Amino acid sequence: MRINGHSHLLPYPEDIPAFMKEKEIFWVDEDRKYMLQKGWKRPITDSSFFLKEKLEWMERNKIDHAVVLNLSQLYGNGLRLEEMKQVLRFQNDFNGKIQADHPDKFTCGFVIHTGFVRGALWEMERCVEELGLRVLCLPTHFMDSIGTWRTIFDVDIEPILELANHYGLAIEIHPYDGEKFIKLENVSWRFHLVWMLAQCADSYHFYTLNGYHEKYPNIRVCFAHGGQLAQINLGRRIQGFDGRPDLFKDKTHPRKAIGHPNIFFDTLVHDTFSFELMVKRQKGTNQIIMGLDDPYPLGEMESVPQSSYPGKLLDLALTENIITKQQHQEIWCENVLRWLGDEVAERLKNP
Repeated sequence: MRINGHSHLLPYPEDIPAFMKEKEIFWVDEDRKYMLQKGWKRPITDSSFFLKEKLEWMERNKIDHAVVLNLSQLYGNGLRLEEMKQVLRFQNDFNGKIQADHPDKFTCGFVIHTGFVRGALWEMERCVEELGLRVLCLPTHFMDSIGTWRTIFDVDIEPILELANHYGLAIEIHPYDGEKFIKLENVSWRFHLVWMLAQCADSYHFYTLNGYHEKYPNIRVCFAHGGQLAQINLGRRIQGFDGRPDLFKDKTHPRKAIGHPNIFFDTLVHDTFSFELMVKRQKGTNQIIMGLDDPYPLGEMESVPQSSYPGKLLDLALTENIITKQQHQEIWCENVLRWLGDEVAERLKNP
């Protein structure tokens, strides 16, 4: 099988609840040209943002199965409590139906808001036990109930990790909303091109410092976009940890997370130099899964100017002898199944 571990899907305009457009929370225009929020709109750059077209795109590119994450615009940060609960419930019900209707093609994630722990736990139980979803989607950062931005791996969210550990969930960590708490002008796509990677590195910093990879052995966490800055920043973190031990009391040394079997990264790093660093840093490819981030333009899509296609980076890594044919296959399939867990793997192997 060829399994894409990082994909997204938009609801058709008519499937989005009316209140979300009325309150300018999120909607898609009737011509399917833009996704919109209050004071914000983004072009829909490929028809495979939508279900029927996504299935056609997957068949055309020989992708057997895809992990559909939640939409980053629907993390719920900054919404009123009741609105946030309705928005997240819509997203999770939408993903639940996609997986139920197409179990051979999609494994879907669900989203919670960690600023409201009790409600988050209830929604986790509903998504796992009623909807059958096994991938928890978390942002790198969230706004708490008093308006403070915090890393997703704050000690106050440990009950969520405990429940995820109980269920043995896969977790996807994905960046967004950087422009809301990083006080820089939003120009030249800087928050997608630079700061998203820094957000991933920041969340990885605290996940490993808090030793959550050891404290919660039944969860398997994947950091989006290859955790790219986390790979190159490891030496600085180690020097900081060793040079200022007074700042890291009761924390876990960064070295202990290298190559850990429950920490994964996707392939979406855009060039083979970065990919080779990730392979060397993680002591091989066991913790690397295929991630296309389709259908976004920063994903691995068909592109004439870039002479690109889904899977090109991994094919180049094979051509340049960075990986073997077996590793190429494992990144496309076996590694993704290990991240998703035994229950999902069994479903896909025995549909």
